[in-house]
Amino acid sequence: MIYEQNWEDYALLDTSDGNRLERWGKYILIRPDPQVLWFSTKEYNKSRLWEKADAIYKRSSKGGGYWDIKNPVPKNWNIKYNPLELVFEITPMGFKHMGIFPEQAANWRFMYDTIKKAKDLEPEREINVLNLFAYTGGATLACARAGANVCHVDAQKNIISMARKNAELSSLGDAKIRYIADDCVKFVSREARRGKKYDAVVLDPPSYGRGASGEMWKIEDHLFMLLEMIKPLLSEKPLFVLINLYTAGLAPSCAGYMLSMIMGKDFGGTVESDEIGLFAESTKMPFPCGAFSRWRL
Repeated sequence: MIYEQNWEDYALLDTSDGNRLERWGKYILIRPDPQVLWFSTKEYNKSRLWEKADAIYKRSSKGGGYWDIKNPVPKNWNIKYNPLELVFEITPMGFKHMGIFPEQAANWRFMYDTIKKAKDLEPEREINVLNLFAYTGGATLACARAGANVCHVDAQKNIISMARKNAELSSLGDAKIRYIADDCVKFVSREARRGKKYDAVVLDPPSYGRGASGEMWKIEDHLFMLLEMIKPLLSEKPLFVLINLYTAGLAPSCAGYMLSMIMGKDFGGTVESDEIGLFAESTKMPFPCGAFSRWRL
């Protein structure tokens, strides 16, 4: 498992009874997580902060849920990922979302380091990155900070607005970032017809979803097809293709197998597949949050 321990404004304090106890800036929140199958006890250094949480996300029997506010919590506030000087606006939203996935910082560091190394070797080289299902822009900003041009694609216009705000907060408002509100599959198809080329591609696909015009996405049915469509978009010297997986039941090596079949066949390179997680302060152990697979030359 890979995980990032260099967060200062975020911390996973404890996990117990189907929930995470987290610190986002100065606020303590409790959010549900189905992977927490255990109970923390005094024996396992259970945090006393459970009783001091500012807000708790509670699921509804009818679907969705709501935030139970215990202490005054603003509608939004900012946190910073110091190693890359990235700033994100945090917003307690429906379905327990907060606006970023902090475990992805481990992948942000990989993208930044890989692009920065390529730029150091060839300072005049323009590196173009395609970020699909790009959400609020963590990967986009990491790549832009390293000096890449980024095409940021997400189906939801309100999410695009949040990504723009994060770029401004991170002093990357003038970076070479194209924001596209579109269905990712349709956009990739058009880019292929245009003969566009990218040096790196990032995908963070949902299990299920709908495009900007209601197009249905199902990861089991469409991910392999999308990877096949992406291959012609890769430049002659591609750096990487990275996939995040949050779909329960899919092993990390599942995406790695597809990357080896599609990218490895023509380009060679190597594939790394693993879990991605967060360091839990209470147990001093990494907590699993999802999976990733990345192909690179």
